[in-house]
Amino acid sequence: MHHSTAPETHHDPFVRVRGAREHNLRGVDVDIPRDALTVFTGVSGSGKSSLAFGTLYAEAQRRYFESVAPYARRLIHQIGAPKVDSVTGLPPAVSLEQRRSSPGSRSSVGTVTLLSNSLRMLYSRAGTYPPGAERLDSDAFSPNTAAGACPSCHGLGSIHRTSEELLVPDQELSIRQGAIAAWPGAWQGKNLRDVLEVLGYDVDAPWRELAAKDREWILFTDEQPVVTVHPVRDADRIQRPYQGTYMSAHRYVMRTFSDSKSATLRARAERFLTDSPCPACEGRRLGPAALAVTFAGRTIAELAALPLTALDAVLASVRENAPAGGEAARVLAEDLRSRIGPVMELGLGYLSLDRTAPTLSAGELQRLRLATQLRSGLFGVVYVLDEPSAGLHPADTEALLGVLDRLKAAGNTVFVVEHHLDVVRHADWLVDVGPLAGEHGGRVLYSGPPRELAGVAESATARHLFGSDGAEAEAGLRPVRAASGSVRLTAVERHNLRGVDAEFPLGVFTAVTGVSGSGKSTLVGQVLAREVGERIADPGFPVRRLVEVDQKPIGRTPRSNLATYTGLFDVVRKLFTQAPQARARGWKAGRFSFNVPGGRCETCQGEGFVSVELLFLPSTYAPCPQCAGARYNTETLDVRYEGLNIAEVLGLTVESAAAFFAQVPAAARSLRALEDIGLGYLRLGQPATELSGGEAQRIKLATELQRLRRDHTLYVLDEPTTGLHPADVRVLLRQLHGLVDAGHSVVVVEHDMEVVAGADWVIDLGPGGGTDGGRIVAAGTPAQVAAAGAGRTAGYLARALGRA
Repeated sequence: MHHSTAPETHHDPFVRVRGAREHNLRGVDVDIPRDALTVFTGVSGSGKSSLAFGTLYAEAQRRYFESVAPYARRLIHQIGAPKVDSVTGLPPAVSLEQRRSSPGSRSSVGTVTLLSNSLRMLYSRAGTYPPGAERLDSDAFSPNTAAGACPSCHGLGSIHRTSEELLVPDQELSIRQGAIAAWPGAWQGKNLRDVLEVLGYDVDAPWRELAAKDREWILFTDEQPVVTVHPVRDADRIQRPYQGTYMSAHRYVMRTFSDSKSATLRARAERFLTDSPCPACEGRRLGPAALAVTFAGRTIAELAALPLTALDAVLASVRENAPAGGEAARVLAEDLRSRIGPVMELGLGYLSLDRTAPTLSAGELQRLRLATQLRSGLFGVVYVLDEPSAGLHPADTEALLGVLDRLKAAGNTVFVVEHHLDVVRHADWLVDVGPLAGEHGGRVLYSGPPRELAGVAESATARHLFGSDGAEAEAGLRPVRAASGSVRLTAVERHNLRGVDAEFPLGVFTAVTGVSGSGKSTLVGQVLAREVGERIADPGFPVRRLVEVDQKPIGRTPRSNLATYTGLFDVVRKLFTQAPQARARGWKAGRFSFNVPGGRCETCQGEGFVSVELLFLPSTYAPCPQCAGARYNTETLDVRYEGLNIAEVLGLTVESAAAFFAQVPAAARSLRALEDIGLGYLRLGQPATELSGGEAQRIKLATELQRLRRDHTLYVLDEPTTGLHPADVRVLLRQLHGLVDAGHSVVVVEHDMEVVAGADWVIDLGPGGGTDGGRIVAAGTPAQVAAAGAGRTAGYLARALGRA
């Protein structure tokens, strides 16, 4: 693989790619202008991400490594450069991808945006200290440093505790019958019971009959008395007296949880723990010295808990009446406001700095990173963005376009992988990849100004962008269905929902809409789903099953894949054990699993990849040098079923596999479900780490669809169209409406107005995000909500209905 070494001229206004072969790209040649906004379009799986991220971003990153660190050259060699003949004219790149590794629980809105640093600086330099207290370094205001963390909870804000209800789930049992569920089983548990008996406790009475102070001591004491136990003599073996040490259930659980090397034991201990706010810092995570300092009359924890819009207002008031810190306070407050600005502009003003990263959606996280970049003032770089409109209401998409324009105006090149037609229309240049997904895609159909795409007959994007195939007409033609019942939620209090009453009709397709942060996911994912989950046990309740389909990955390592997740792999392994070579050797199904020793390649332990650790950077996977990614050892690969070995079967796409396993009903059914939902292009063994959020969601849905039940099921989907090309949205909708026609209920949280226009019922939350949201501003049929006009959705919905 050579990279052209011709000197690059700086006059060339284009990035030129030659012979890109990453994933399914078929030797793509394409020229893309610098200093412009270029959008990469195409159906899901067409190869647009392989071109934008897999080739362009990966190549920019590789060059950057080569230029910064000699040690990185070795690693680049291991990771391998992207499969491309040459790329010229490429400036360094910054990637803002949605499916980067999810951040840990210690990261928050403040750490992702770096706003926390500025706020800590403000407290350190311009805070009001108690008389005689000495100035603290800004580190002392961070819960993630030894200086700042609350000593009791180590800066986590909560502590693990046990309670009697958890330790003794069944109060009718006696200690001898195992009332103390948290204790270890087998000999160790028997030993503890014997010790208690010697200490004079009644181990045969039901737990609830024991005196309260005895129960308290047995469960929570820190004492560890040692007594001599005389075991009951069994006739067949002589047992000698021994010294037994007592350990309370609480102490046993805490010790196992903090010290055990076994993940299974730790997980078991965790079942007996609850999280409760730390009593020392009351959940504020900081030590007493930091919490004694105030600014504008508030502690740093109080300011970090405010929505950014409110924090901005507090800082603005500092300018009018400069406090004790004087000039320093004003300068630092202004700096902080200039950083909050872009976050508010992107519609995220409802977030607070202390909101933890795992509770943010992928779209929110990506927009936070985008806001941070706006402030960084870089120029002359390429920004590669992955669906920045994901999770955005049409009203917020307009602000996003303004931000992309500003990045471009600052002298940067902006590459965006996007499906949202408003963003596509806004582009200076379009690169359309296709025509279809997987092996039927991977070609550049068009590269040029958007308006000329109309002439490209093969392009699915052209058909939707210029509306020549009546895609929108479908929505308006279906009569609105009548509900068969409903689920009522009353006085809901959760996050920003304050005393909301909501009614979800059953037997119909319901869309829940509203701007980001208006409370949609809270209402649907946390309240509705939980309520229904609890009431399913109730025989009179109309819903018999609840299926929640989210965009969380189906696995976090290359070990989980499409075949393992859907259960297809079990079927395939059975077929292989029936092959003559496998029977002759007496091999069982485990031989064909890449997760256990035996059949797998031991160099990579069946992952097919080895992890390459980079200093300061996320670790990367490179193909295993021994099996070249096949995952199995050579003996296992000798066994063939219908001419293919197990690695070759995992390499088949869903579409090819459907033909290959046509005669195997158990496999054919699950493959058909995946094909019907538009995932025919995925490979069976495609690692979960390579799947997008939208793909993961559709795999979960297909897995559900293949076990279609008669019982009335409520399907709850959070933004199912994220990451889907309009052509794929139609395939998905056909499936979802099919579920409703079969007598089930579907509730989607959705921003795509074409989808909302085709719903039977709409619940619109708002009017804004955060504290300005959390109310139902309209509910009814799409036509009624469009006419009601109370929230920010009405106008956009009316437009979509008008098109239909």
